[in-house]
Amino acid sequence: MFSLAGNLRYTLRRLRKSPGFAFTAVLTLALGIAAACVVFSAVEAVLLRPLPFPEPSRLVEIRESVNKLGGELIPAPAPDVITFAEQSRSFSAIGGYLQQAYDLFAGSEPMEVRGARMNAAAFDALGVQPKIGRLFTRREDEASEPLVLISDSLWRTRFDSDPQIVGRKVMLDRKPYTVVGVMPADFEFPLIPGKTNQVQLWVPMSFTATERADTGDNFQYQIVARLKPGVSMAQAQTDVTSIARKIEAEYPPSMSIRMTASAISMREQVVKQARPLLRILMAAVLVLLLIAAANVAGLLLVRALRQRREYAVRLALGATASSLVRESLSASCTISVLAGVFGLAIAYAGLRTWTTLLPETLPRTQTIHMDAMIVSFALAISLLTGILCGLAPAFAAFRTGASDIKEGAYGSAGRLHGRLRSSLVIGEIAVALLLLTCAALLIHSFEQMRAVDPGFHADNVVTARFALPQVQYATQEQVDSFDQELLRRLEAAPGVRYAALTSALPIAPVQSQRFFVAEGYHPPSDTAYASESNAYVLGDYFRTLNIPLLRGRLLQDSDDSTSPLVVVVNHTLANRYWPGQDPIGKRIKWGIDPASPLPWITVVGEVADTKQGGLDTQAIPQAYQPVTQRGPSFGEAAKDIGVVGRSMRIAARSTLSREQTEALVRRTVASLDPQLAVSDMQTMEQAISNTEAPRRFNTVLFCAFALAALLLAVIGIYSIMAFSVAQRGKEIAVRMAVGARREDIVALTLASALRLALAGSAIGIIASLAATRLLRSLLFEVRPFDPLVFMIATASIVSLSLLASTLPARRAASVDPVAVLRSE
Repeated sequence: MFSLAGNLRYTLRRLRKSPGFAFTAVLTLALGIAAACVVFSAVEAVLLRPLPFPEPSRLVEIRESVNKLGGELIPAPAPDVITFAEQSRSFSAIGGYLQQAYDLFAGSEPMEVRGARMNAAAFDALGVQPKIGRLFTRREDEASEPLVLISDSLWRTRFDSDPQIVGRKVMLDRKPYTVVGVMPADFEFPLIPGKTNQVQLWVPMSFTATERADTGDNFQYQIVARLKPGVSMAQAQTDVTSIARKIEAEYPPSMSIRMTASAISMREQVVKQARPLLRILMAAVLVLLLIAAANVAGLLLVRALRQRREYAVRLALGATASSLVRESLSASCTISVLAGVFGLAIAYAGLRTWTTLLPETLPRTQTIHMDAMIVSFALAISLLTGILCGLAPAFAAFRTGASDIKEGAYGSAGRLHGRLRSSLVIGEIAVALLLLTCAALLIHSFEQMRAVDPGFHADNVVTARFALPQVQYATQEQVDSFDQELLRRLEAAPGVRYAALTSALPIAPVQSQRFFVAEGYHPPSDTAYASESNAYVLGDYFRTLNIPLLRGRLLQDSDDSTSPLVVVVNHTLANRYWPGQDPIGKRIKWGIDPASPLPWITVVGEVADTKQGGLDTQAIPQAYQPVTQRGPSFGEAAKDIGVVGRSMRIAARSTLSREQTEALVRRTVASLDPQLAVSDMQTMEQAISNTEAPRRFNTVLFCAFALAALLLAVIGIYSIMAFSVAQRGKEIAVRMAVGARREDIVALTLASALRLALAGSAIGIIASLAATRLLRSLLFEVRPFDPLVFMIATASIVSLSLLASTLPARRAASVDPVAVLRSE
């Protein structure tokens, strides 16, 4: 310990004597450590940190898979939630939940909040209790009691942290609910990606009679369960499989449905989509840290080589080689620990900005913060980096011999140490090329996505959403009256060219998907039922969004409850179910049974495909119906359809500015119903930009890493060439004395740099061929091995390496041979 303390004091004295070296080394490593800590904060919060529930390893989700619905794992119908809860023997509690938006009115202007209907048993499964008040009971759930639990953030922002909140009445969708509790600040459920998607209130599930009768339909209810003590996942899977067979047996034989169920770890379900991206980001930032460490190792090596005469004298006086090695490692570890402290400070300052940049596809981002795990990680990589940085100078100190006293510290570096310095720079160039290639592929992929035609024109279109409360708008006539009057006022407003109402907008995720029977289409027995993304429209929807008409006609005002039922389909639907045929005049029927009482609907038009969910998604079948035909036109079958048009989206194309159009929409809605909340106000350009956010994040972050790596590599090659020129001063003077021209000296120096750049590029290309395959899931219409990208990246690395060597080359050419030789 005495020796260690002495080495530490000696290191600090030397660092004080060379502040420029100390600042450069500490700052270089600090930036790398800060980047690693920031990325690791997301990895720790999303992948490593346990879910915020008691014994989270026992929490599972139950999903179903139906062959006729595509065979993917999906939520369950309401009757299946009840069946699993009643018949399962592997779980101590099973509950269902369903996300739903509510209009909240609590003494001020209305606002839309995200909520969830939940069984009381779902809270039992999660094992949580409110911090204020109580949970609702199973009896209250079954009795449809109007109770509500609110989140801590909603309690603070909307109710001013009212300590008497329990028992207070609030209006949800114009219906009074009694607040029974406030959930803890760290409670988050459902665990869904996106900071803006967090659920703020919970009400009893209270299944309706219609929901209980939805056997084999309406697959949208999630199931959460808690394993009994001692029950394994394998036993739980056997249990849910047995129950799924019983449910399958209840389906009519004519449906030919094969159904299975799966018990999935909740943690695995939450993180499975985020894991590939976070792993790639962590690998990229550790590579960047490796480059920073190589740079610092190069600086320490140069410093050690300049001290070789000192080391030789100390060895001659009795010092041991191991003591010099310990001194070298002490210096590198001191620098790395200082860098770790500064890196943590930088990471802490940048963490808030980092969380705002994360894509909405990552879950639990609001839980990212600096904690003991991040500090421990920073300390660990600081020490590891310090040891790695100290290996090269320690090796140089160990190789010092007595001959260095007479040969001089600057003239006897030797080929071995020269190769060591060159190897560090070659490694930096190789890693920089790898990151630069990945960034270039992501840029190319992002540009490919942005070049995709969304199928509509987004310019000058403002959208918004509203949901009419069932209490005040109970009948189809009341809903139709509101929708039609709202549309009439919007169309009559100054500056509005076109306006429409729709249940689903393009580019947004699929809101409603229905199964249907296509006339004349006979699918193979094992294929999924025909399905499409369904939208009800009112007004001039296709002209509002400028969706091209390919055949037939568009929907018209005359398509009302007194006219024959009509539908407009997109090109993908027409081509999939009537390939090579004219779809005009063909008929479809909702549901899976051609003999059902639902009427046939005639196709009157075919329009171009519009993207759903993002520009990088495949086109899916889409159908558009006039909302005015969804009620009385269906006769007795309308009773099972329910009221439509209650939750709609406004689309308005105008010549006004965005702000003016948004204000106009709000005023128009308020003029009809002052208590109706208008939400999701945005332009269609914003909607497209939001879908691009994940790829934009990946691209920007990798570009930042690549540019940082490139800068460090350029600094590295500059430093080694500058040091090489300083060491070879006598050689350069002799060459010039015997006739070498200054141009020859420049060429010689640049040739050395070119060899390093080409060697590093060759290794980098080989590494990139393997690493870029990991990016396959992040690329869109771009191959992992794109020759053009590799050539551009290599040319950039080589060009910048030569540019970094220009100044040392000019210095070498400016050597005065007479002065150098006279000094020798």
